[in-house]
Amino acid sequence: MNAQTQSLTLDGPVGPIEAMLDLPDPEQFGAPRGTAVIAHPHPLFGGTMTNKVVQTLARAVVQEGWRALRFNFRGIGASAGTYDEGRGEIDDMRAVVAAQAAPDAPLLIAGFSFGAYVASQVVARLHAEQRAIDSVVLVGTATSRFNVAPVPTELHPRTLVIHGEADDTVPLASVMDWARAQHLPVTVVPGGEHFFHGQLPLLKGLVARHVRP
Repeated sequence: MNAQTQSLTLDGPVGPIEAMLDLPDPEQFGAPRGTAVIAHPHPLFGGTMTNKVVQTLARAVVQEGWRALRFNFRGIGASAGTYDEGRGEIDDMRAVVAAQAAPDAPLLIAGFSFGAYVASQVVARLHAEQRAIDSVVLVGTATSRFNVAPVPTELHPRTLVIHGEADDTVPLASVMDWARAQHLPVTVVPGGEHFFHGQLPLLKGLVARHVRP
């Protein structure tokens, strides 16, 4: 992804987890602001940590000084195990957070599509355990397909939900129904579809602005 990208193998609940760590420019930022952990789309439909939306999220946070940790869920790439309908994938993401983000260090949780569902569940569980979360980014959230957790009220000001107006994988109406009950704002990209073809620079800009100090 850039000169500051490292390949990692992390310990997961069912074996190794393949991951990539993107680092900000040390000359520009000195020490990183914190760690962003980013979850990829559905494993059974081609989702991996190299998905273009996932890479866009990583680039956005790296340019604002965060380390960005992308990883493959169980059964994808060199990650051990098999697809577990979201249950095990939640455990995978929690293991990545535990391995890469110290309990007292700034943490950003992000995900795209199925990954946004997993991210929502991880946020809910970490919040219940009183783990501080600095920022949340949910893109193309799979509300029509999975039980996406509500965002804790205290995190609403630091949460960015982005959805494409013309998303035919997860209808915008489904996301609005999920968000309406929480009074949680949704940023709608006019004409945007699920993978934001032709609109990745706009997506990057929205995320960068959200995480900017």
